[in-house]
Amino acid sequence: MGVSALVRGKQVAVFRTGEHEVHAVGNRDPYAGTPTMARGIVGRRDGHPYVAAPAGHQLFDLASGEGLEHPEPSLATYDTRLVDGFVEVCVAVRTRPAPSA
Repeated sequence: MGVSALVRGKQVAVFRTGEHEVHAVGNRDPYAGTPTMARGIVGRRDGHPYVAAPAGHQLFDLASGEGLEHPEPSLATYDTRLVDGFVEVCVAVRTRPAPSA
């Protein structure tokens, strides 16, 4: 099971899958439409970590966000890193292009 966090306005589910391994995906379950992915069960298949969606138990690869049975729909994925015991999640911010004169 993971934790949910609000990072730059995005609901993110964060999972620690090893001592030095952290993954972050979108917290919205693409099948149920609910913000519950952080409550999913984490496991490994062929050495790759996955999360099972709480509502329907669909499996999603934590590295790619793709479904293990069906590639679509998928979860958004975010880069993570551990710094001095803290988890940092990178959520890109879109900038608006400068208006042309």
